Amino acid sequence: MNELFTANSISMNWVRHFRIIAITLGLLMLTGCFRYSFTGTSIPSDVHSIYLPFFADKSSSGIGDLGDMLNRALINRFVNQSRLRLSNTDQNADIILKGVITSYNNGPFSISGNQKASLNRVTISVNATFKYQKDQKPKWDKTFTGFGDYDPNKDPISGEKNAAKDAMDQISRKMFDESIGKW
Repeated sequence: MNELFTANSISMNWVRHFRIIAITLGLLMLTGCFRYSFTGTSIPSDVHSIYLPFFADKSSSGIGDLGDMLNRALINRFVNQSRLRLSNTDQNADIILKGVITSYNNGPFSISGNQKASLNRVTISVNATFKYQKDQKPKWDKTFTGFGDYDPNKDPISGEKNAAKDAMDQISRKMFDESIGKW
């Protein structure tokens, strides 16, 4: 009988503690003292829009849509994965993220036994500036680098393009993390 009484009181204590914790968390969420974002972003309440002008390709890459790849990747990150909306002009935006694709390199990364490239690596660098519209100076002005690998012996043209897309996705993620992740 004592064993049943002890197990029952332990169970009741656990339930009581659980209820207290649940009520406390609920109250904190209702009052706004506890905010969490599942994307890992916390954007200031006065920031609503971002301007992403076209990133010019000054790299002599030979890939015609490299700037488009980067802009699509940035829109996906900043607009589709946060509450920011895209602005058509820098005057109407709270944030301005602009830059230029500065370098593109496509070369052997892994050599097979017969001295033939088994993997090529595309490495891309982008110089970008992140600025709040209300501030005179940029929050940051940095160079971001990304890469992608492909097998040049299978489908070299599509492989190189996919590797460039992978590199742009990495660069956009780094820019997003540097911008949004540090708020």
